[in-house]
Amino acid sequence: MFLTPYFSTKEDQFQFTRQQASHFAKKVAGDYNPIHDEDNKRFCVPGDLLFAVLLQKQGISQKMRFDFSGMVTDGIELSIKNSANESVVVDQNGKQYLTVQREGEVSNDAAFIEHVVTTYVQFSGMNFPHIMVPLMEQAKMMINCQRPLVIYESMEVEFERLDLVKPEVEFTGATFDVEGKRGVVTLNFAFMENGEVVGNGVKRMVASGLKPYEHESVADLVKRFNARKESFLADITEAA
Repeated sequence: MFLTPYFSTKEDQFQFTRQQASHFAKKVAGDYNPIHDEDNKRFCVPGDLLFAVLLQKQGISQKMRFDFSGMVTDGIELSIKNSANESVVVDQNGKQYLTVQREGEVSNDAAFIEHVVTTYVQFSGMNFPHIMVPLMEQAKMMINCQRPLVIYESMEVEFERLDLVKPEVEFTGATFDVEGKRGVVTLNFAFMENGEVVGNGVKRMVASGLKPYEHESVADLVKRFNARKESFLADITEAA
């Protein structure tokens, strides 16, 4: 499976190294959030990687809701606890990191799962700067550009049916609801196949430490983001 390079398994447990999680963020999702850098003191595993591993292990249900409740760091041994229509990712101490509620039929087709995961996380990784910057400019509020922190809160997805081959994710709009120094970013998207809407979804993120919008600060953050992206891709190309 295409996720093999990005996590390790032992019996019923799985875990991530910093390199595995960081490379998934950058190489698969196109996500260059500094919090996923290997040397970042606040390092955490991308929520999209947890999402991807869960789908690989348990399939895609017609209707799913993912709620993130903790940030996973490297080396934490995780397992999945299942009940009727719910799966919870926990560590050895029982701490919960991700809860998934499911309804409807289930597909375990490996090619379908890989395609859905890849197309979704590539869309999800485009949050910054493509979607976040226009939202911040419109709201006249911005994240802390020196210590940017945007946390994955939840995601919901519902398919009309599961006899699909290669549905593509299409962005359908976003909102940024600000209350004081905290804001909730809501991204809406659809799954399209052969010109037909075959599913819909919504992703929510929480941005904290907001401050009044400053064009120069945001422009500098975007410049640094692009420089880090170019540097990583150059290193990968050179290593190859």
